[in-house]
Amino acid sequence: MAQVSVYNMEGKEVGKLDLNDAIFGVEVNEHLVHLAIVQHLANMRQGTQKAKTRSEVSGGGRKPWRQKGTGHARQGSTRSPQWTHGGVVFAPTPRDYSFKLNKKEKRAALKSALTSKVADGKLMVIDELKFDEIKTKKFAEVLKNLDAKKALVVINENDKNVVLSARNIPDAKTSLTGNINVYDVMNAGTVVLTKDAVSTIEEVYA
Repeated sequence: MAQVSVYNMEGKEVGKLDLNDAIFGVEVNEHLVHLAIVQHLANMRQGTQKAKTRSEVSGGGRKPWRQKGTGHARQGSTRSPQWTHGGVVFAPTPRDYSFKLNKKEKRAALKSALTSKVADGKLMVIDELKFDEIKTKKFAEVLKNLDAKKALVVINENDKNVVLSARNIPDAKTSLTGNINVYDVMNAGTVVLTKDAVSTIEEVYA
């Protein structure tokens, strides 16, 4: 069973915590992690790209010159792709890039991602994260105390003071336990979990 140190907001170690091997000690499946990341990025794509084909470009209804006798190559329209202001060949059209990943595959991928962070020593546990007011400076100090760079901070409840304090820090992101995904975990330099968040994750995914 993996064991990690528990820190307070001052960055001092206040105890140890045993992590559930069913979540934080599984065999890492790199293929599923890759699939989950590709799916996340694909689902974020708007897919609103559009260009006009020769049938959609206005104009070009009249044949520009007669078929024979001019010395030019034959042309039927000034909106053919080879003409300036002509249509685009195989033009991109709006489409949906999203695809489905099975629930079991998603869970296995998340477990693999969390396990890899534990193995790399990039997962930290903090006893609690509480602020009396919305203060970006205080949140930045906590991250500095923990030496957590490019941090993903996972909290159990939607604490407005915590979330808004982190909002203006470029290399920090907060997430609720119910919203964590493989992309955010793997993209983070350090994953910081509150003790309550660890308990909830173990309860939901075990």
